[in-house]
Amino acid sequence: MNLRTIGFCAAALIATTPALAQQMEISPNGSRSSFEGPADYFTGNVIVDMLFPPNAETPTSGAYVTFAPGARSAWHSHPAGQTLVVTSGTGWVQQEGGAKREIRPGDVIWTPPGVKHWHGATPTASMQHTALTNVRDGENVEWMEQVTDAQYGAE
Repeated sequence: MNLRTIGFCAAALIATTPALAQQMEISPNGSRSSFEGPADYFTGNVIVDMLFPPNAETPTSGAYVTFAPGARSAWHSHPAGQTLVVTSGTGWVQQEGGAKREIRPGDVIWTPPGVKHWHGATPTASMQHTALTNVRDGENVEWMEQVTDAQYGAE
């Protein structure tokens, strides 16, 4: 490719790049809130580290969720779906009526809208995931009953 072609391509890219209406935002580590997962929605020790809330352009929130060994969510669903990316440890996820499945670092779990499920750590290992939760009509989760010890321990 000669210099004239490179210059033409660069000019075309610049001409088609839209002007940005907003500026990039940086949220420094340590500047966001963390809280214990409420007992109404979790069993065991769970810490939620908020990453970002939904906004007018992106109706998705993000959080790191850390489950101590044996900790788990209650049954719940998401009106607009959720993606989990396991970042450390070993955990389980289960859709209502389906088999409990092991999840490990690097696994990505997509839960479609309205699918009843739970997720958490195994009894012997902690587990952390990044949760990317979509919002519909101002709602991102519908909490249901707790996962019983029998359901959690079932094969």
